[in-house]
Amino acid sequence: MKTNYRMGLALALLAGLTAGTATIARLQAQPKPSAYVVIDITETRDPDAYIKAVSAAEPNATVSAGGRFIVRSNAPVALDGPAPNRFVVIAFDSSEKAKAWYDTQAIKDVNAVRMKVTNSRAFMVDGVTN
Repeated sequence: MKTNYRMGLALALLAGLTAGTATIARLQAQPKPSAYVVIDITETRDPDAYIKAVSAAEPNATVSAGGRFIVRSNAPVALDGPAPNRFVVIAFDSSEKAKAWYDTQAIKDVNAVRMKVTNSRAFMVDGVTN
């Protein structure tokens, strides 16, 4: 009887260890959510200065930092409330990459002009994992 009990206990421990290992491996394999930088420009007071600054840096500054433009529009359509006059969404593999992009000199230069000649805001959001 003791042998059957020990064998059953050993099999239960082995099954638990196997299930736990599989669960940990699955959790570790889940990708981190992407990060998205959103730029909402409500008003542009000096379009020429803004276009000049962006043209000097893009798309190279973003692409070289691992960013992918998802949305770049001068014609957002309002569904509820007023639409901005420009809207940009940039995807990055991680929030660390998005922050590193934001801290590059080229983007700092664009942002300095953007903040001076527009009413705008830029922020980062995490995507969802599937």
